[in-house]
Amino acid sequence: ALLWGWFLLGFRWGPGPPGVHAAALSMAAYVLDDAGGLGRQFDGIGAVSGGGATSRLLVNYQEPYRSQILDYLFKPNFGASLHILKVEIGGDGQSTDGTEPSHMHYENDENYFRGYEWWLMKEAKRRNPKIKLIGLPWTFPAWIGKGENWPYDYPDVTAYYVVSWILGAKQYHDLDIDYIGIWNERAFNSKYIKLLRYTLDKHGLQQVRIIASDRLWEPISFVLLLDSELHGVVDVIGAHYPGTKTVPNALLTKKKLWSSEDYSTFNDEEGAGCWARILNQNYVNGNMTSTIAWNLVASYYEQLPFGRCGLMTAQEPWSGHYKVEAPIWITAHTTQFTQPGWAYLQVDGHLEGGGSFVALTDGLGNLTIIIETMTHNHSRCIRPPLPHFSVTPQRATFYLRGSFGMVETLQVWHSRLGFESGNSSLFEQLHPLKVWKGSFSLDLDVDEVYTLTTLKTGRKCGCPEPPPPQPFPSNYKDDFNIRNPPFSEAPNFADQTGVFEYFINASDPGDHVFTLRQVVVQRPITWASDADQTISLIGNFYWVNMTVTCDIYIEKQREGGVFIAGRVDNGGIYVRRTKGVFFWVFADGTYRITGDLAGEEILMKGLSGVRDNAWHTLTLNIQGTSASGLLNGYPLWENVTISKPSNGWVAIGTRSFEFAQFDNFHVE
Repeated sequence: ALLWGWFLLGFRWGPGPPGVHAAALSMAAYVLDDAGGLGRQFDGIGAVSGGGATSRLLVNYQEPYRSQILDYLFKPNFGASLHILKVEIGGDGQSTDGTEPSHMHYENDENYFRGYEWWLMKEAKRRNPKIKLIGLPWTFPAWIGKGENWPYDYPDVTAYYVVSWILGAKQYHDLDIDYIGIWNERAFNSKYIKLLRYTLDKHGLQQVRIIASDRLWEPISFVLLLDSELHGVVDVIGAHYPGTKTVPNALLTKKKLWSSEDYSTFNDEEGAGCWARILNQNYVNGNMTSTIAWNLVASYYEQLPFGRCGLMTAQEPWSGHYKVEAPIWITAHTTQFTQPGWAYLQVDGHLEGGGSFVALTDGLGNLTIIIETMTHNHSRCIRPPLPHFSVTPQRATFYLRGSFGMVETLQVWHSRLGFESGNSSLFEQLHPLKVWKGSFSLDLDVDEVYTLTTLKTGRKCGCPEPPPPQPFPSNYKDDFNIRNPPFSEAPNFADQTGVFEYFINASDPGDHVFTLRQVVVQRPITWASDADQTISLIGNFYWVNMTVTCDIYIEKQREGGVFIAGRVDNGGIYVRRTKGVFFWVFADGTYRITGDLAGEEILMKGLSGVRDNAWHTLTLNIQGTSASGLLNGYPLWENVTISKPSNGWVAIGTRSFEFAQFDNFHVE
């Protein structure tokens, strides 16, 4: 009785927040026992690169910063220590923050060295050979649909295309793809899924598992219950942004249930709160055994859609600056102390005072418990809307039974998201917790995460501070003169419609052997509203006054055209509504100045004498409310009044999906 009195007066076992008087706490007990069997198998925590072009700027970082960023993401017991990497199978179309190049732009074309996802998968595997790899298309090259904006009219062609990507990953990069998806957030087709399985098996890829349908729980769950053949070929039901809930039909299929895309939230403290809450509650409420964040790392211009919605931020390759955001350390609470193949314990998982816990075991006596007490206003994700709930300080007592009855000590890792104070403590190792007669108690405050584990391998690693942030260089040149480029795209150019690649102009007498070429010549099977023109952005969104110079080469006879532009205000899924100052020249010898990418707002037009299949130099000068242009160094037009936009990026592009080349780009 005396001991119990002490207990009520605030005597605590284990760590807890100082200053919370014990008598004010709600109390509850929870039993962790494996004697009656285990829950579902845990499949891992991951993140998406792509959907789209979210890792675009990462590849241009200099060493050692690039490797440091990759270590924080993938290196085991270092930072996020991710179990899964999901990448976009580039399809030449706009897929959120840009386009990613296809391995087959055209039917008779195969190239397994385009883009940066191959490189990223290899870097992930180099750090963690056990990481699981997933491929998923957002868009497809036009030839797949033979003129229709639809990938299922010729399902054998689409299956051949996707399986080629998997075979290429192995043949050229020694990468084994573990899972393949259908079509991101768009309709699925049962005939196609069955044909995909058949094509995989025919090529000896029996080990590749199929995820469907990367959209909602329905109608895929219902269709799986009706179609036994389809049920036999789909391995995982993947839903997006499920709000921690599943549906009865999904449970009835007896399939693995994943949140195959989630999070997508600005990576501040509230974003970390969102991530902490769903990492636990996707299993507690929805039986989901994997949660995959969009996106891996915010390596795209921040003013594009969903800026900084990555687990960390690396959007300044020109300075080397990056930021290890709070979601990285929230991830570590789960990933550093579990592995795919572990099993969840059968527990309810809801805490009496609000919040949740999960417990996992490797079946060999190891135990990891992850507790989160995120409050409503500090854990809202971007979607879906979060119904109200309340969380209060509480004391939780855990009783270890079954094979965990012998556990004497647990390692303790703790995070507190400091919304009121403004300073968070993230993934700090506290004193080990003594388990006394099979139980221990914890005082939990709000907005905390605890990991209690038998594993002693956890580490919070830190690299030296990266360089301070710097704006994009105000004087920037690229002559594209590189014989063996490490990547197919020029640094810092962010393609928003079309694909711009390094090109070797073998027939050129010498000035323009190495150029940048737009190579998508038919509108792809789209996922978003791609523009009717191609466009690639570069620079600083806040630039006001600028001079842009670029050599251009129109390849398309009669109808061809290219532009250079400044004060470009939009990209990503909003690329069709892009405004700016666009200086166009056309193969018919005319020029135009427009206030928009669509070319509808004409500010000036006239004759230029430009022709196709010849090099010309364009210069665009924007100062205050006035713009002027030069052709081959001579004034062509001047005193065009610019009202808005007042600032924006610089861009290059073409009138339609057509071949064109660019060289000696310079912005000041």
